[in-house]
Order: sequence, then structure tokens, then C-alpha cells
Amino acid sequence: MSSLFIYGVMEWAIRLVMVAVILRRRFMPGTALAWLSVVFFLPIVGLVVYLLIGSNYLGRRRIRLYQQVLDRMRSQSRVTVRGHVLRPETDASAQPVVLQAERISGMPILGGNDVELLSEHERMIDRLVADIDAAVHHVHMLYYIFGTDETSHRVADALESAVARGVSCRVLADASGSRHFFGRRGLSERLRARGVTTQRMLPVHLLRRRLERLDLRNHRKLSVIDGRVAYAGSHNIVNADYGHRRAGPWIDLSARLRGPVVSQLQSVFLEDWLFETDQMLDEPGITPPPETAGTICAQAVPTGPSSDESESLLRVAVTAINAARRRIIISSPYLVPDEPTLLALSMASERDVEVDLVIPRRSDHPLVGFAGRAYFEPLLEAGVRIFLHEPGLLHAKTMTVDDSFALLGSSNFDIRSFYLNFELNVLLYGPQMTRELRFAQTQYISDAQPVDLAEWRQRPIARRYAQSAAALLSPLL
Repeated sequence: MSSLFIYGVMEWAIRLVMVAVILRRRFMPGTALAWLSVVFFLPIVGLVVYLLIGSNYLGRRRIRLYQQVLDRMRSQSRVTVRGHVLRPETDASAQPVVLQAERISGMPILGGNDVELLSEHERMIDRLVADIDAAVHHVHMLYYIFGTDETSHRVADALESAVARGVSCRVLADASGSRHFFGRRGLSERLRARGVTTQRMLPVHLLRRRLERLDLRNHRKLSVIDGRVAYAGSHNIVNADYGHRRAGPWIDLSARLRGPVVSQLQSVFLEDWLFETDQMLDEPGITPPPETAGTICAQAVPTGPSSDESESLLRVAVTAINAARRRIIISSPYLVPDEPTLLALSMASERDVEVDLVIPRRSDHPLVGFAGRAYFEPLLEAGVRIFLHEPGLLHAKTMTVDDSFALLGSSNFDIRSFYLNFELNVLLYGPQMTRELRFAQTQYISDAQPVDLAEWRQRPIARRYAQSAAALLSPLL
């Protein structure tokens, strides 16, 4: 029996087994088709890739543990903030979003908050460092990227000074995004020597696998100081030109929040800390009683990988799009919609809602950029307006709907953020914050060029095929 025959039998055995496995998983149709295509044409490669990134997200045991953590922490958070739940005072058009976000995250809408939007990188870091310098009890930081550059050193210096005053400081950072921070000459070792507690989130070990998908990441960006002040948005703790000097600096947007919603954001950090360290942080002062700080209604929406796709951020995004009656503006560094979001955007435009999408002209992930551009033509044909922003790399993840509500946070408008990453977004309700955030979005549009449908159809045939090929892989990106 020839080796070629044995190889052929092995390939077909892999194909048949993988077809059964993929169909049993009940993937979304696009995801299932992408996996079946890879396995059919490249069975051995497809098998290896599936074993690394195709299986059940966190793993059943980790999912059960994480769900137990969520149920415990969020039930405590509800008790703490019960007196500040103000659902009846929200705009009626926002009610479906309020309820969907609460169903997915377990966190209700809260009134009595103050929100300051921070777009300039230096101003955001200035405000954060000033609040760390004023801390008296604790500083909690959770970031996808905590680097080793000037910005990172400045924040690290503030943490060291806080520890010297007797403040408890904890830093939780993604093991992949913050790999330099945890490296041999990174800041983590220095901070630990000075009394700051640092912890990797989702460490990757090929041999000692704690995850069933090696590419799961904690993409959240969050700081909580004394349980009274919080920062959430798209800023990482790095210089604005980190990793992509040719494309220009990151253009980000974050919010400084005070009021009852801070208790929700604190619980997000505590959940992730417990999830990674098995340590419950419950000493006095961690979650002080909420105090009214303003008039804004807000709602934290943390999401993460799950075996149940009905629990994904996708549901909030589609509900928000369907709630629009006049105008939607979305900014994101990546645009890779799945079928439900593509349909929701197209239908919104077809019912005479103005739909504007703003993305960077240059992408720091070329394959994702190619995949996103494959969706331009159907969106443009439906009447959606697409703007390519330059200079700089637009990194702000925002959405505004009418004058009703706005969303900002860490989630890109793509499949990975919807289904896989640990993400953190904040919904802000009412005309005041919606208009403030839309003002920032209109600045992005003023620095962008609209995509013309007729010109787009004239793009080179090779580019068209490359974009279509990348789009076929988009469920796997």
C-alpha cells in the first residue's frame, strides 16, 4: 500500500470527522462555511488551526466558573446600586437597548452620573495620573496594552508613588497585548518590586492550555480609583504612536466617569481579577456606597466569549441599530460585520435613517482591512455612507443613535469583538452625552473622505478578489 494512498485516506478521514464536528457545534452559517472550506481544501492545516482556535472558546469548565463569578459579583452590584436604578426616566426609544444590555451583562441602567469625554491622548493621561496621585485607598487598572514607553513609565511612576503613600495598586493586563510589559526588562517586574501587584490575563501556554482557544484576549481598557472615579474607552497605556508610526498616532476616545456606574465598572475589574487569580477582593473600601455625581444615566456593558451566541455584544449592536429613527454614526478601526449587523445597517438606511460609518484609510491589520472592504459595496448600494479617515489611525470605538443614546468603549465593529474578546463598553443615555459624543464623531468625518460607489466599483480586479478572499475568512479572524 503506497504512502500516497495512506495520505489520501487520512485526508478524507479528517474531512469526514471535521464535518461532523463542525456541524455538531452549531456555528453561525458563515462561520461553519468558512471552517468547512478550510478543512475541505487544506484538511491537515484546517485540523491544526481548528484545534488551536476553533474549539469551545473558554472551555466548559472555565465558562461555568466565569458564570458563577458573574452571578455572584453582579448580584452584589445590584444590591449596592438599587436606589439609583432610574429606568423609567429614559427615552422610550432606548428601552429595547436598556433591556437587551441588562439581559446580556446583568447590569441595569443607573442615574446620577457625571461623564467627561477625553479625546486628546495627553489630556487623558494627565487626568488619569492626577487621579492616581489623589488616590487614598486603591487603584485598579485593566488594559489590553500596558507598554514600556514614555506614557507607560509615567503611569508606572504614579502607581509607585501611590503605593508609597499606602494605596493598594493592582494592574491586570492581557498576556499577549502587554507581552513587553511582562517581559524580562518590562515594567511589571519593576512595579512588583515597588509593591504594585501585577497579573497576566489569559496567559498562552501551548502545553499547559487553560484556554480551548489560544487567541482569546482581554481587550478591555479600564481604571478605577478609590471606587469613586473610573476611566473606560479605547485608550491603552502606551504612546499614541505605539506600533504603527507610518499610519500615524492612534485617535482615541475615553470617558472619565463618576457616580453609581463606577460600582459596575469596579465589579468588572473584580470579576476579571477573581477569574484570573482566584482571589476575591472584598476588603472594606473596595466598593464604597454610590454617590450621585451628576445627571447622566449610564450602563456598563461587559461582554466576553461564550458558548451561547445569544449572549454576545452583537445583540446590543443590532438592537441599537434597529432603534434608530433619524441618524446613526459608528466609528471603528475595523469593520467586519456579520450577516445580522450587515442586514441591520442596510435596513436602517433603507428606512431613511442616515447611517454613517467612519473607519481609518490605513489598517494596522491588512488582512482585516481587506476583509472589511469587501462589505463596502453592499453597504453603499443600500445607502450607507462610508468615510475613510486620515491622517492617523482612528481607534475610537463609538456609536450614536439619534439624540437618544451613545456607546463608547473597547469593542471594534467586527466579529472578534462581538463573539470572542472580553470587551467593555458604556452606554450613555440622553441628548446631552449623545450630542457631545456626536461632536467628536463629526470631527472624524471632517477629517475623512467619503467612498463613492461608482469609483469603488472601478477598483482593480486583483484587489477585488483579495478582498473577497479575505471576507471568506472573516468568521475566523
